[in-house]
Amino acid sequence: MAGEARQPTQLLRRVGRTDLTAVPEVRHALRAFLATWGAPGAGDVAELLTSELVTNALIHTGDGAVVTATVEPEQLRVEVRDFVPGLRPPRARPADDDPHGRGLLLVRALADSWGVENREVGKVVWFELNGGAA
Repeated sequence: MAGEARQPTQLLRRVGRTDLTAVPEVRHALRAFLATWGAPGAGDVAELLTSELVTNALIHTGDGAVVTATVEPEQLRVEVRDFVPGLRPPRARPADDDPHGRGLLLVRALADSWGVENREVGKVVWFELNGGAA
């Protein structure tokens, strides 16, 4: 409608090589982006899962990443892309492993769907959350 401000539908952030200080910056940007999206708590889950995926990309590849969050009225999709060739997709480790590597267990448990898409160079690890009322 004329005069109505449209909410942005996509957030894009580049994260530098091994820059773990960027993880809270991405989380804060996502929080602002999702301020009015979804049921109560949906943004908190999105922040947690995004933090886990960005941290994994930075620690396990030693390279940078690109974070893309796309929101629709009832769904959020977050993708974290790395550019390191030849790496196998990350695994969700069993719960009895050491405290590191549990990020994908959280993604598997809390996301409505998630997966890994191999690219010609690197991969994209993604999750989706449904934003409807609980």
